[in-house]
Amino acid sequence: MTEPTHDEAHGGALGARLNWLRAAVLGANDGIVSTAGLVVGVAGATADRSVLLTAGLAGLLAGSLSMAAGEYVSVSTQRDSEKAALALERRELREQPAAELAELTELLERRGLTREVAREAAVQLTERDALRAHARVELGIDPDELTNPWHAAWASFLAFTVGALLPLLAIVLPPSSGRVPVTVVCVLAALALTGWSSARLGAATPGRAVLRNVAGGALAMAVTYGAGALLGAAGV
Repeated sequence: MTEPTHDEAHGGALGARLNWLRAAVLGANDGIVSTAGLVVGVAGATADRSVLLTAGLAGLLAGSLSMAAGEYVSVSTQRDSEKAALALERRELREQPAAELAELTELLERRGLTREVAREAAVQLTERDALRAHARVELGIDPDELTNPWHAAWASFLAFTVGALLPLLAIVLPPSSGRVPVTVVCVLAALALTGWSSARLGAATPGRAVLRNVAGGALAMAVTYGAGALLGAAGV
């Protein structure tokens, strides 16, 4: 009889994947809403396909590059902080090994181990890899899996671009009479999907998330279309 296998992901790896998925969903959601608001607003002022395409592409590029740059800066700051924390921990382990062993013992004891077991575990972890033990238990950092700013930047760029392509294509492909209705329907359907996905990834109730997402997108498109229509009527 073969023993059952257990391939379920645990701990940091699962958490990291969920965080990446959540970031991708939210990035796509931002691309959908911001680009939809832009192109629908322009459509309220003009039906010129080339103008709509230009506005949509400009919004897509500006938004995706802005998201990528912001994510790169944010994650770079986080990575620098992680490196600084690891450097400090490495120095403390070199200069105060006994104090660091006592600290690790206390941290493990706080997690529910008895004093004796915590001490033995701390000693074994220290002998195996002291820095890794302190990084994971004390700092919550895996020294081998520090955040990568380039990965984060590209992920944000691609997620925003994918989301932005939907309203852009929806506004330029249909005939002029159906552009806005087709775009609104496509955008609201996509927002319902991203709202449901983000709620499921966060183990929350999908209904409220979908409603918030759809209502926010509908409001954004209504406001920008109204502004565009007023400017178009005024001849601006």
